[in-house]
Amino acid sequence: MSILKTSFYSGVLLLLTALPSTAAPNPRLAKFWPLKPVVRPSVPGGEAAGVNPIDAFLRAKQAEKGLQPTGPADKRTLLRRVYLDLIGLPPSPEEQDAFLRDTAPNAYEKVVDKLLASEQHGVRYARHWLDVLRYADVDDRMAAESGIHHWRDWVITALNEDLSYDKFVRAQLTGYRDGEYTSINENGNRSRSAPRPFDLFALGFHARGQVSRDGNDTQELPIAAVETISTAFMGITVGCAKCHDHMYDPVSNRDFYAMKALFDPLTVKRIRLASEQDTVQYDRAYSQFRMKKAAAQKKVEELIAPYKVKLFAHLMETLTPEVQAVFRKPEKQRTAAEQKIADDYHVIFKVTGAGLKPFMTPEVLKQYSELQKAADAIRPPADLAEFWTVEEDSSRLLQPSYILSSGEPTQPQKDKPVDPGFPFQPENLEFRDGRRETFAEWLVAPENPLFARVAANRLWQWHFGKGLQQNASDFGTLGGKPTHPELLDWLASEFVANQFSMKSMHKLMVTSAAYKMASEAKPELVSTNNTIDPANTFLWQFRLLRLEAEPLGDSVHAAALDLDLTVGGKSFQLPADDGKRKTAATESKPTQPPHQRRSIYMQRGYHQSMDVMPNFLQVFDAEDGRAPCPERTRTVTAPQSLFLMNDKMMVDASVKFAERLREVSRGDLSSAVELGYRIALSRPPSNREKDNALSYIENDPGRLDRFTWLLFNLDEFFYAR
Repeated sequence: MSILKTSFYSGVLLLLTALPSTAAPNPRLAKFWPLKPVVRPSVPGGEAAGVNPIDAFLRAKQAEKGLQPTGPADKRTLLRRVYLDLIGLPPSPEEQDAFLRDTAPNAYEKVVDKLLASEQHGVRYARHWLDVLRYADVDDRMAAESGIHHWRDWVITALNEDLSYDKFVRAQLTGYRDGEYTSINENGNRSRSAPRPFDLFALGFHARGQVSRDGNDTQELPIAAVETISTAFMGITVGCAKCHDHMYDPVSNRDFYAMKALFDPLTVKRIRLASEQDTVQYDRAYSQFRMKKAAAQKKVEELIAPYKVKLFAHLMETLTPEVQAVFRKPEKQRTAAEQKIADDYHVIFKVTGAGLKPFMTPEVLKQYSELQKAADAIRPPADLAEFWTVEEDSSRLLQPSYILSSGEPTQPQKDKPVDPGFPFQPENLEFRDGRRETFAEWLVAPENPLFARVAANRLWQWHFGKGLQQNASDFGTLGGKPTHPELLDWLASEFVANQFSMKSMHKLMVTSAAYKMASEAKPELVSTNNTIDPANTFLWQFRLLRLEAEPLGDSVHAAALDLDLTVGGKSFQLPADDGKRKTAATESKPTQPPHQRRSIYMQRGYHQSMDVMPNFLQVFDAEDGRAPCPERTRTVTAPQSLFLMNDKMMVDASVKFAERLREVSRGDLSSAVELGYRIALSRPPSNREKDNALSYIENDPGRLDRFTWLLFNLDEFFYAR
């Protein structure tokens, strides 16, 4: 029996037969499986007490294929798995002991509840969502860069509060989590409601798409919105229709630009978050900085003035007479064309110490270096807190939207205007509450078969390594079909029944017998099952997964006891000696404090003139946020081994880990070895492992740092078994 509303059936009928108001009928809609209604299937064998329905569906399929599932994982393995999964950190030895001592039937369930209630859960799962929503701290000229971390922190908070998935999505699309866009007062006057102040930060989702600070490119933000929303929340690659009708799915070129028109009126807006007192104090501090900086720079300019003249004359000789004439003309007297020439050649005349060096004596160059260093040391006060949000520009609301030739923003087809709309739009839909708002209500409605299916599948993927629909962001023709369609629909219907609670779905999945299975099995069982299902499509064994960059890095620092678990705040840069090219910005900043924040706060992104992504993130396949990432690549490469063996981060952590073992064991090397295994691998060593470790240490506590280095380099350390 379906748990969806009765109105669902008429809604589905409209959904399957309705067309975008700007498009001709599309016969492929009726055959497009993602639009078929979500009808709650019966659980195989009935919903027996104590049996997770997930397991009933999986076991029925396994029995049909003649597969025998592996047995359950041991308690230590399961504990480490669920800790790394739900909070991205391994269990401490104390947490391991508590779980092993608890013999109650619900001992594991209590652990799951504890992890889901932890504020570190939001930190872990925000990283998953931010990959899908293409979060980046830096993206060349992204307007929202200075305050973009507030959006990341909004996502973390929303997940920790178990904000329902429909509100989670609605807030990022519209700024209103509850869909209460207007209100009426006692006099019958209706007006726009004020959104919740904190949800202002949810709109960083849109602001992140504007990567042209001057705002002249009005196309990049709406195009980014269409491409991200369609893949993240609809599971449809609408972006494939940017230049022509989708070749495989019922999405037309006009559909793409109708959906883009929903977001065309948006423009980014900077909001100061500082108080009046903070603003006054900043102004005073900035005035003092300007005076000190000007005085110090004046000394530099007075020293290098004659040498700049020589350098300028030398550089002028390298230019054509026409360009030389432009530079000899005062700036105010230049034409617009001449000023553009001057701007194009500006970088050539940038004065640097290297350029001045040939014209200076060693004594003068030394004096210049000292004065410039003193001037550079005078730093401005920390910027006032700000955030870039979006708002609708009333003038853009009145402007028509067009199809763009080959997706080129500068080539609108003026003979092909489009009205705001979206793929699969019901007929006679009124955009009464606004363009985005009307679309958002259609998108998050329980009756929308795309919305719950795509989300339930994405959550499954994060727990089991692969989605039931393996391409989590493409439910279209090229994305294939679900391996377990009945289970997927049951999960989607259950998601709706639980008011889109993501934590409820997490608990449902990680308490299933399928999740608690071992990743290893007896050779004869593996041999038999591999003959039938070599890809483990039917989940007869838990998938062995290499840890992503963030839980791997956090596990290293957790072992070293230098992990800062503070939630929220600006992203940090790794010290410049992590192997990246140093820049003026990194050289002027102090080194990291002794404690390392969780890896979600590590700066990432892209800039054409500097390295942004740390080696650590790149080596372990983290994305830079330029495009939505539905699933991280999990490579196993030589550079990963070289990083774990040689990088300063790993060497320093090994030393701190060893210091921890020495302090706790108080000279008992046998205890130190056992504790090292329990911290790094969440299990004690076998007798053979312990003997080998003690032989390697040679009764020398000073060699514990080599032992901890070895633990970090074991395969078992960077895999979730």
